[in-house]
Amino acid sequence: MGIDYGVKRTGISVTDSLQIAVHPYKTVPTAQLFSTLENYFTEEEVEKVVFGYPTHSDGTDTYLVKDVKKFAERLKKKFSELQIDYQDESYSSSDAKEIILRSGVNKKARKDKSKVDLVSAVIILQRYLKHIP
Repeated sequence: MGIDYGVKRTGISVTDSLQIAVHPYKTVPTAQLFSTLENYFTEEEVEKVVFGYPTHSDGTDTYLVKDVKKFAERLKKKFSELQIDYQDESYSSSDAKEIILRSGVNKKARKDKSKVDLVSAVIILQRYLKHIP
């Protein structure tokens, strides 16, 4: 599972057991993320959650790193068998916007920030799995 953690919204992506393809799952308000994951984990087997690791262009951590790590620790405490890892999420939002633009969706749909969060989560997991550079 890939997570693009945000202050307001969080994008979630998933892959199959063979890690062949990454699919968008959903975007949820971050306040509902923990309960969303709890529900998902009761229905699906998840070995690892990969969080996007937010950094500035110079490589330093953004203010959001503390929140991401705190959430990951909370998740690990509840699901001790779950593996947690991080993937540099640099430029994932701008890459997501470009993908959405090229997909041909209308202007109104392109302005939907939840779509950007969702595609960013896919990109994070694809990078982690080395599907894309």
